[in-house]
Amino acid sequence: MTEAIDTTWLDATAQADLVRRGELTPADLVEAAIARIEAVNPQLDAVLRTRFDQARAEAAGGLPDGPFRGVPILLKDLGCMVAGEATSFGLGPLRELAWPVTSYLAEQFRAAGFIHLGRTNVPELGTTVTTEARSFPPARNPWHTGHSTGGSSGGSAAAVASGMVAVAHANDGGGSIRIPASECGLVGLKPTRARVSQGPLVGEGWAGATIDGAVTRTVRDAAGILDAISARLPGEPYYAPPWPGPLAREVGADPGRLRIGLLDRPAGEGFLDHPECRAAVAGAGRLLESLGHAVEESAPTAMFDPEFIQHFTVIIAADTETTMRAFETALGRTIEDDEIEPRNAAYRANGRTLNAVTYLQSRAWLGIWARQMAAWWADYDLLVTPTVGAPPPELGWFTAAGAEAEGQRVVSFIPYTAQFNMTGQPAISLPLHWTPAGLPVGVQLVAAFGREDLLIRVAAQVEQAAPWADRRPPLHP
Repeated sequence: MTEAIDTTWLDATAQADLVRRGELTPADLVEAAIARIEAVNPQLDAVLRTRFDQARAEAAGGLPDGPFRGVPILLKDLGCMVAGEATSFGLGPLRELAWPVTSYLAEQFRAAGFIHLGRTNVPELGTTVTTEARSFPPARNPWHTGHSTGGSSGGSAAAVASGMVAVAHANDGGGSIRIPASECGLVGLKPTRARVSQGPLVGEGWAGATIDGAVTRTVRDAAGILDAISARLPGEPYYAPPWPGPLAREVGADPGRLRIGLLDRPAGEGFLDHPECRAAVAGAGRLLESLGHAVEESAPTAMFDPEFIQHFTVIIAADTETTMRAFETALGRTIEDDEIEPRNAAYRANGRTLNAVTYLQSRAWLGIWARQMAAWWADYDLLVTPTVGAPPPELGWFTAAGAEAEGQRVVSFIPYTAQFNMTGQPAISLPLHWTPAGLPVGVQLVAAFGREDLLIRVAAQVEQAAPWADRRPPLHP
């Protein structure tokens, strides 16, 4: 490898450009990423499973001439399956189960030129917001290894934040791209519902709440990757509205003078309201005003409707039991409750007792509520909130008070994210604040349905005005 070029902290766009210009080869990038994973991962347990030999062979052979040709990537160990490779979904019983089908998303990453190096750590079934599965070691935050990475894309976020790769696959059903991005100091873009196919095995997950994407260090990578994985494939249950052009072209485009509402604390009981999160929003508001935008305190009145969590939980319970039955079919045996975490055993039990009418009533309630939420965007372009309710907690905090208190602690930590999974709106977490102890705190920007183009314009404007690329976690490989 060319020793004069250190690729550790280059974003994927820059790495691909080096390959395109002939200054580096895909093999150079792969070897650098492998070396970094081997040096840093023992401290973090971000990567659970590697395929280095296959990646080397792919780098040496013919790669698709996509926009990220030769760039290493890690795939989350939840979804994005590759035929013949194990994907455990954080479940110990699935640890060695190789899937027979390649997902459309994995095919699109491959077509874009990415080289897949392995799988990243996830919580069991992705149903919590910290990456601490009972069957695997906890993922550790590179900014402070005693703290959580967030979840469920926590391994992906730790890998990118620590320089193992420039980008990693992530997905989001209640905040699982944005929460780890916030806790690890990254950019986390949750796309609009149906923007990225979940085929061929899934039409929609969690009643349309789940969506795939990536965690990145730069806004231009977030835009370019979503361009690469958002093809309108046949047979989808519905399609997101098209953009006026590629998202990558929105980087650096003038967003105009936007009408922005700020929300710096939750309404209602049971949510965390940390002063560092309020400070993050206040700083973002001042920055956006300095960029010429009209900023005022405002938010949708339906944002904290107390019934929301109840109906969202019905959706998760039904989907969890459905998914677990599919896993049992693939495994050829029953997965007993004592093999999984109490949280997921409870979801299974609730899912088994639900009837179709109760489930459809929850979907109907959420549909009415989503319209109430969307009405706010008739008067505003963006909503700005903290991404989460507090800075990254210490590992073990969510379960420290016992299994019965875990659910309430999870709910308390995420006042702002799951709502936009159920409305389907695009949202992005930006690394705009750090605590005095050096822990990242993200700020979330939410646009109207289908408007990732606006999010990318303003996020790139913010990135230029308050750059974060030079911040590096204090790791010592």
